[in-house]
Amino acid sequence: MAKSKIAYFCQSCGFESPKWLGKCPSCGQWNTLVEEVIEKVNVAVPNWKTNSTSTQRANKPVEVSEITFDQDQRLLTPDQEFNRVLGGGIVAGSLVLIGGEPGIGKSTLMLQLALNMPNLKVLYVSGEESERQIKMRAERLSEAASGRPQAGIPKSETEQSKSEIGKGCFILTETSTQNIFKQIEQLEPDLVVIDSIQTLYSAHIESTPGSVSQVRECTAELLRFAKESSTPVFLIGHITKDGMIAGPKILEHMVDTVLQFEGDRHHVYRILRAVKNRFGSASELGIYEMLGQGLREVSNPSEILLSQRDEPLSGITISATLEGMRPMLIETQALVSASAYGTPQRTATGFDTRRMNMLLAVLEKRCGFKLGAKDVFLNITGGIRVEDPAIDLGLAAAIISSHEDIPIPFKTCFAGEIGLSGEIRAVNRIEQRIAEAHKLGFEQIFISKYNLASGGQDKKRMDLSRCNIEVKTVGSIEEVFGLLFG
Repeated sequence: MAKSKIAYFCQSCGFESPKWLGKCPSCGQWNTLVEEVIEKVNVAVPNWKTNSTSTQRANKPVEVSEITFDQDQRLLTPDQEFNRVLGGGIVAGSLVLIGGEPGIGKSTLMLQLALNMPNLKVLYVSGEESERQIKMRAERLSEAASGRPQAGIPKSETEQSKSEIGKGCFILTETSTQNIFKQIEQLEPDLVVIDSIQTLYSAHIESTPGSVSQVRECTAELLRFAKESSTPVFLIGHITKDGMIAGPKILEHMVDTVLQFEGDRHHVYRILRAVKNRFGSASELGIYEMLGQGLREVSNPSEILLSQRDEPLSGITISATLEGMRPMLIETQALVSASAYGTPQRTATGFDTRRMNMLLAVLEKRCGFKLGAKDVFLNITGGIRVEDPAIDLGLAAAIISSHEDIPIPFKTCFAGEIGLSGEIRAVNRIEQRIAEAHKLGFEQIFISKYNLASGGQDKKRMDLSRCNIEVKTVGSIEEVFGLLFG
């Protein structure tokens, strides 16, 4: 065995130093280097199948044209939102990392996924809960999936349906990677879930579980297992107080997909967002509703992003946005009031504050609205953050509606980007935005006239005749306000 020695690792980025430093030279963070006892191995590397050290095999270069693979490499889950975020399903041999705040529902999401895949053999490895605790949660999720017993249905049939839901799901309470790989070799599962990666430890590293070196080594062993056996592996990861996934930054580089489970624990809605995805789009998101019986998919996100109002209110508009491949209508709110202090306040929730300041400057320069001494507050309902510039037109209309105290008509929505000269710029995939507005019963939508300016080809491709909605094309912000407020 090689001689053990002490090194210092940065908890933020994983930088290794032979001595302690106050500031990390790699990421620039202060007081993040911690002391760990490491063990250097020269030739032998841990082998997941034999649970020992063996010489690493040398791969030979292969020409791209000689590599063969099956087209159907994705495993579809019953959760359509989960499939969308992953890019169409689970890729064989992929390593997926799911992070989120404590109590947000990461374990519930993965256990619910493991219970609802009866055609696959799923191994759920837990280092935080006992078998009885997982059984209690599984019973609750099984009752939600099978439905409560109704009058006239025999109890035996209800118990049989509940037992079929968890069929093929195996629970293992273990933290040692060597013991986990022994069970994997005997069981040969089709899917592995690790809850969580910070609780695992490897005997090849002499440091405590959750340390930088342990997290890196355990992830490397699971990565080798996933690639060599073509078995997808899901890792649940903790996050720090800054909202970053705990452990070295290299952890996010090693995995194929990084998913972030977001939301407020005091509200029922959760958002599963793809931060990194090697097999699909990194801008997709899935929306869930947290209930007492588990997570429910929200197939129509507009039901949580649009509020029901009994009377028209000023400062509220509806904007058509896109998240990945999904069109959504969101409610944008603005409040403009006289400043009680010398410096006016500029606050935006769910929107970039710098872009808000740009919109305010355009409204004051091009349209003549005096907003320099006004407090301006913007809010995107539903608790999501939007970076699509197509909501610029809706936000500008909400700001002027609140400033003039004139409400916007109920069935009106907006989709357009505002330039510095006050022009309304074209946005991509406008036909999907119009179709979503038509599906939700809106009567008119404001879009840029440049979306229909390429010789009529876009208009022919959109086929607006099938949508019973009035499409108003505008070219400048002054034209929009003339149509809205006269």
